[in-house]
Amino acid sequence: MKRLSLALALLASPAFAQDFSAGSTAKPWNLYAEQPAFFEAKVVDLLCELTGDCPADCGAGKRQLGLLRSADNVMVLPLKNGQPVFSGAAADLAPYCGLTVEVDGLLIDDPDLGAKHVYQVQMIRLPGGEWEKANRFTKVWEEENPEATGKGPWFRRDPRILDHIEDTGYLGLGLEVDEAFIKEWF
Repeated sequence: MKRLSLALALLASPAFAQDFSAGSTAKPWNLYAEQPAFFEAKVVDLLCELTGDCPADCGAGKRQLGLLRSADNVMVLPLKNGQPVFSGAAADLAPYCGLTVEVDGLLIDDPDLGAKHVYQVQMIRLPGGEWEKANRFTKVWEEENPEATGKGPWFRRDPRILDHIEDTGYLGLGLEVDEAFIKEWF
């Protein structure tokens, strides 16, 4: 029994992990523990996969999406798209809900960081199709927030963020704490 446990532990170790860098053209971001990764996966609604709560169309863009990797049936978490802005990958993956796609990007797997199967998708396509850059977030955000005009990055104009700041302050600790902090530091 001990030998079987040891053999299984060795097979699960990083030394035996599959290398997904072959075929990847992902651009490095110099993130700690990043590795280029190209693979095929099914786009899934994470909550649906985990709980069985499965609304139509993967939640119509309101839910976090995942990639169920074809090679090993591992759930990969695409938490970032290819844009340098603070945005996730749900807008890029939503059109592919329930479909098998090929993705190219950066995978982070590092037990010291507590990161496992975290992915930054840079390119996406249907198998054998044309590549599309994973940069839809700001276009979708602008369509959903036409009243949020002005200069500066999207998050400085986002109505949800501005409402939250108005309620809880910049630090999230209340307006009184913000006032004291700003007075002391600025």
